[in-house]
Amino acid sequence: MARNLTLLTDLYQLTMMQGYFKNNINKRVIFDLFYRTNPSGGGYAITCGLEQVIEYIKNLRFTYEDIEYLRDLSIFDEDFLTYLSSFHFSGDIFAIPEGTVVFPKEPLLKVIAPIMEAQLIETSLLNIVNHQSLIATKAARVCYAANGDGVMEFGLRRAQGPDAGIYGARAAVIAGCVGTSNVLTGKLWNMPIKGTHAHSWIMSFKDEYTAFKTYADLYPHACILLVDTYDTLHSGVPNAIKVFTELREKGIELKNYGIRLDSGDLAYLSKKARIMLDEAGFTDAIISASSDLDEYLIDSLKAQGAKITSWGVGTNLITSKDCPAFGGVYKLAAIWDDEKDDFVPKIKLSENTAKITNPGNKTVYRLYDKESGKLRADLIALSGEVFDENNDLTIFDPVETWKKTTLQGGTYTIRELPVQIFKNGICTYESPTIEEICDYCKKEQETLWEESRRLVNPHKVYVDLSDKLFDMKKELLSEYSR
Repeated sequence: MARNLTLLTDLYQLTMMQGYFKNNINKRVIFDLFYRTNPSGGGYAITCGLEQVIEYIKNLRFTYEDIEYLRDLSIFDEDFLTYLSSFHFSGDIFAIPEGTVVFPKEPLLKVIAPIMEAQLIETSLLNIVNHQSLIATKAARVCYAANGDGVMEFGLRRAQGPDAGIYGARAAVIAGCVGTSNVLTGKLWNMPIKGTHAHSWIMSFKDEYTAFKTYADLYPHACILLVDTYDTLHSGVPNAIKVFTELREKGIELKNYGIRLDSGDLAYLSKKARIMLDEAGFTDAIISASSDLDEYLIDSLKAQGAKITSWGVGTNLITSKDCPAFGGVYKLAAIWDDEKDDFVPKIKLSENTAKITNPGNKTVYRLYDKESGKLRADLIALSGEVFDENNDLTIFDPVETWKKTTLQGGTYTIRELPVQIFKNGICTYESPTIEEICDYCKKEQETLWEESRRLVNPHKVYVDLSDKLFDMKKELLSEYSR
C-alpha cells in the first residue's frame, strides 16, 4: 500500500533542516531508533513495521503540491524549497528484521545519512515502528496466554482510525494470531480472514432457530453460531445443537463448526455448553469466545478450566489498551569527522539514568545457549567488533557492573541481529512474505525461556554492552561531567 508520506512529519524537522541548509551543515550522522521499557510490564517486545518503513523511504519525495503548501506557510526560503524539490534519501539503514524478539536500548533501526535526511525521517519512522511493534507485542502476549488455541484479531471497529486497524491487524497476525476479521488487511497481505455473524443477524429473523438454520445452510463448512443473543444455555446452545444435528442427518460433513460466546460468565457457560455438545455427539465442536478479552482474562479463564478453544480479541489488542504507547525514541549517536576520517561518538546525558544514550556506531549480537537454543543475553557492541564462540565471553550489567557472568567457550552461539536495508539510498533488502515473517516470529518467541514470557513479573533478559562500548561511554560521561 505505497503512499507518499513525505509531509507526515513534525514541523520542527523541516525548520531544523532549513537551519542546517542555511548554515551549510549536512555531515553524515548516525541515529538509533530504540525503546526504553517493554510494553505492558512484559519481558520482551516484538519489532514490526519494517516493510512499511521501506515503502516510506522508497516514496520519499516532495511533490509540487507539497512545495506549494510549504511556500504558503511563509516559513521557508525559496533556496531551501528548491533543495526540497529534488530531495531524495541517499543514506544507509540497518534494521533488526520484523518478528524478532527485542529488548530495551537495542537499536531496532540505525540510520546513517546526511543530517538533513536523517532528521526528516525521524517522525515517520517512529510512527510506523512504534505502532506496529506495540500491537505485535500485545498480540504475542495474548497468544501466549491462549497456550496454543487459535486467537483471531477483530478490533477494526475499535481501532484509532483505518491505518491503525489495517497495520495493527498485520502486526497481530505476524505475532501469532491465526487470522483477522479485517478484509482489507487480508487482501493486502494474503492473510487469513475469519468471522461469524452478529447478534443483529439473529434478531432479524422470526426466531433464533431460523436464524441459525439459514446461516448454516449458507455456510455449512464455516458454521460458528453466536448463542448468547437471548439465553445461552436454554435457547442458544440447544438451537445450535438442533441445527448441527440436521446438517449431520443430511450427510453434510461437519468441520470448522461450533458456537461463540460473547457475554456472561465465560468459564461457567463454556463448561456447561461443552457438556451439552458432547452429550449430543458433537465432541469436536469449537467453543469460541469474545467479550473484551485480553491476555490476563484469557489466562484467568484457562486457570478456571474454561472449555474455550478459540479466542476472538478486539479492543484490548488493537489498541493495546493497558499500554497505549510503545515509547520508541530516535537519538543521535555519532557525527562524521573529516579530519579523523571516522564517526565521532555522541552521547545524550540526563539526570534520569535510563535516558542516557549509548554512543557510537553500534550493532547488536544475540547470545544463545548452544545446547537448548534458548536466549542467554544480548550484547550491544561497536560495529565491526568480532567475537569468537570458542572463547570465553564475560558479560556484565552496564549499570550494576558487579553483576557478571562468563559464558564458557563452546557453550554458546552468537548471531548479529541487524541487516542492511538501504545502501546509498537504494533498497538492498527483499521483505519476506507474511507467512515467512509469522514463522520466524514464532521461532523467535520459542528462544525465550518460559520465565521471560510469563505475563506478570517476568525474568529480565540481560542487554549488556561490550567492553569497548562500555569504555567509550564511560569516557564520554567523564568528559562531559568535567
